[in-house]
Amino acid sequence: MTLKGKHALITGGGTGIGLAMAQALAAEGAEVTITGRRQEVLEEVATDGLHPLAMDVRDEADVITKIDTATAARGPIQICVPNAGIAEGKALHKMSMEFWRNMMATNLDGAFLTIRESMKSMRQTDWGRVVTVSSIAGLRGLQGAPCYSASKHGLIGLTRSLSEDYLGAPFTFNALCPGYVDTPIIDRNVTSISQRAGVSEEDALKIMVSANRHKRLILPDEVAAALLWLCGPGSQSINGQTIEIAGGQT
Repeated sequence: MTLKGKHALITGGGTGIGLAMAQALAAEGAEVTITGRRQEVLEEVATDGLHPLAMDVRDEADVITKIDTATAARGPIQICVPNAGIAEGKALHKMSMEFWRNMMATNLDGAFLTIRESMKSMRQTDWGRVVTVSSIAGLRGLQGAPCYSASKHGLIGLTRSLSEDYLGAPFTFNALCPGYVDTPIIDRNVTSISQRAGVSEEDALKIMVSANRHKRLILPDEVAAALLWLCGPGSQSINGQTIEIAGGQT
């Protein structure tokens, strides 16, 4: 497989799953624009094939401007990966409208804007892949995280609908749905669960590990491998699907 000559855009590409996916695409020859809100974080990981570009997916004007900048520099976007997201749980009765809006603005609105602007150039090409990063929480309810689950359910609905809109075109739309992945988000969630549930951080980590059917955290590279498969030869009929990376049936 080679992705030489392909321009990929990954939001939230400076850490965790996003960085693993960016590095995997670059290793196959793609030129990868990685975005995030902190330019310094992006620059720290930018190596050959990775191009840092600060962008706030919640800000429509910023998304429009920055994606225009990326396409001007590296050509049409042919692999679009809306990965930027917030993963935080909060009980319904403790949830403010501000919390709800910020989660939706990042996880769902941000994906919509990223895809919309990327498709402007992708539609001028003869090949493209849109791979959203949802979650197993997008396929079933996640206890203690109704807002997060709703945003990830919405992302799957968006992905599936777009696959229907472009049916027969040389573009596919699929959603990756990982379980708990070993990223810095896990560290933050360990503290949050520990405080909310009144358990030790060790027990909080065990709660997340046990939610994965194979009883271990998923590695970011495992998610990146699924992305490469969706971008590789023979993937053109995989469209409108949710790819579960959770160690077993959810």
